[in-house]
Amino acid sequence: MLLGHTRQEIVDVCRRLTAAGLVVGTAGNVSARDGELVAVTPSGLDYAKLSAELVGVHRLDGTPVEAPLRPTSELPMHLAVYASTDADAVVHTHSVAATAVSTLVDELPPIHYYVGMFGAPVAVAPYATYGSRDLAQHVVKALRGRTGCLLANHGAVTIGPDLAVAYDRTCQLEWLCEVYLRASAVGQPRLLPAAEIAWAAEKLADYGQRRPQ
Repeated sequence: MLLGHTRQEIVDVCRRLTAAGLVVGTAGNVSARDGELVAVTPSGLDYAKLSAELVGVHRLDGTPVEAPLRPTSELPMHLAVYASTDADAVVHTHSVAATAVSTLVDELPPIHYYVGMFGAPVAVAPYATYGSRDLAQHVVKALRGRTGCLLANHGAVTIGPDLAVAYDRTCQLEWLCEVYLRASAVGQPRLLPAAEIAWAAEKLADYGQRRPQ
């Protein structure tokens, strides 16, 4: 099976998204790039029924190579992201907090220094019909210099060098949106200055344990 390991990784990420409550039913989509090929979730299939064999493989121009089912309607968005960034994984969700915040602001306010991990500020891409090329173009613009964005009245997109990183960023972005919503519900949140977010971004880029050389 072509890109068997990558396709299985996508299945695993979809299951984790479901378990974490970040997707419901068939909402959202996941892809990973391997050279000139992209593995991507199919359209309208419940993640509980998804298997590696049902994850389609397409060329970067969208041509199917090994795709038993129709791909997600957001394939144009995934391909546009790969064409304009060096990302090798894309995770798109309709998670509750991210979607709610996307209806309220034009960018996620700097409520916590974790905003820095996305190349702050986290922009909200203007609304466009799902699956459209307009939406794909809006997402590409919102992701310039960033690793995640919100989609107005729609959801969130995160990217990364692999699926593990993209998934982790999805969780972190949802957490930030939830913090903003909770704080806003009881008062006016205290926000961090741009200089602090920039400094935090530098520190976060080198955070954690380094792998042995």
